Amino acid sequence: MPSVNIDIVSDVMCPWCYIGKKRLEQALSKLPDDIDVDVRWRPYQLDPTLPKEGKDREQYLSEKFGGSERAKQIYANIVDAGREENIPFDFEAIAVSPNTLDAHRIIRWAASEAPGVQDRLVDLLFKAFFIEGKNIGDNDVLLDAAEQAGMDRAITESLLVGQADCLEVEQEIEVARKMGVTGVPCFILDNKYAVMGSQAADILSNAISDVAKEKETAAASEAL
Repeated sequence: MPSVNIDIVSDVMCPWCYIGKKRLEQALSKLPDDIDVDVRWRPYQLDPTLPKEGKDREQYLSEKFGGSERAKQIYANIVDAGREENIPFDFEAIAVSPNTLDAHRIIRWAASEAPGVQDRLVDLLFKAFFIEGKNIGDNDVLLDAAEQAGMDRAITESLLVGQADCLEVEQEIEVARKMGVTGVPCFILDNKYAVMGSQAADILSNAISDVAKEKETAAASEAL
C-alpha cells in the first residue's frame, strides 16, 4: 500500500499540539503494517509578537486571558486532556512565554537529520516547556534539546546565532495561514486533506487509512 505524507502544522508553545502529538502516535500504532507514513513538523506561531527573550508569564496571561486565575480555568480542560495522554502539564512551572521562531528553525534543520531526530526534538521541546517550565526561546535550552535529539551542537549553534532560515520559517507560516490554517495542530495528509485540531486517535488513524486506500486505488487504476 502507498505511503502517506503527514505534515503537522504546530507550535511548540501550544498545549493542544502536544496532546495532538500523543494522539497521532496512538493513531500510527493502530494502522495496518502495510501503511507507511512520513511525518514532518511544520511551523506556526500562536504569538509572533513576543520578543526574542520572551515575556513574563504572569504579564502574558494577564494580557491574554485577563489574569492567571482565568488562565487556570481555561487550562483545567487541557490538564484533564493531557492526563488522558500521560502528559503531566505543569503550567505553574512556566516563568516565561517564549517566542518560538528559533525553536522552529531548529525543528526545520532536524528534518535533514536521520529519521526520528525531528520527532524526538519536537517531543523534547514540548516536555521542556510544558513539564519542566523551561524557556524554549533560550539558545541554551534549544541547543540542549537539539543535542539530546541527536543533532550536532556546534553546527546547530553556528546556525542559530545567525539568521539562517528565519525568513524561510516566517514564509512557511504565512503559507499555512493563506491555506486557511488559523489554529493548530493541523494535520495535512498528502497535501490534499486536513484534519484540524487535536482529534482522537481513531479519527486520525481512519483518515490516514482512507488516504492510503485512495492512493492504492488510484495507482491500480493507472496500471490498467
